[in-house]
Amino acid sequence: MEREQYLAAIKPRMPEKRYIHTIGVMETAILLAERYDEDAKKAETAAILHDIAKYADIDWMEQIVRDENLDQRLLGWGSELLHGPVGAYIAESEFGITDEDMLNAIRFHTTGRVCMSKLEKILFVADMIEPNRKFDGVDRLRKKAQKDLDKAVSACMRHTLSFLIDTKQAIYPVSIECYNDITKREESEG
Repeated sequence: MEREQYLAAIKPRMPEKRYIHTIGVMETAILLAERYDEDAKKAETAAILHDIAKYADIDWMEQIVRDENLDQRLLGWGSELLHGPVGAYIAESEFGITDEDMLNAIRFHTTGRVCMSKLEKILFVADMIEPNRKFDGVDRLRKKAQKDLDKAVSACMRHTLSFLIDTKQAIYPVSIECYNDITKREESEG
């Protein structure tokens, strides 16, 4: 499928504001892919599909987790965490995406994970810094993304965790594992 076909397929599944966000993530992911020598077409497609399940019924998404034997820790976390893994399931089952790197980029775009690939890092960062995002510190994150992808991933993860702690929200274990992995890598690089 081509860009316009993917966009036409996702548009009815989300509110206009989320569609605009998705366009921003797509454009940002393409730019980051070009900057960091990643396949821009893969980044584009993963970005377009990353939020395809964001507004799906939670009971249906939890049933997919059970039926497809996805990480059972996802149950009870709500749409914010379910939509990544279920989005990867939709990308594969409905759109025929079989590239595991693309599927993992969609699967972990909210939580991050240990040992993310370059494509996964690009989508993780693009989702946070796309032009329609407005929060304190986003410009600093955008500047980091232009200079060093790994430092941008680290800064985005730290920002996310700080937000969750400040708002007294639980932190999904995969995100904690990702943070620990990032921190250990930074320590070893000195």
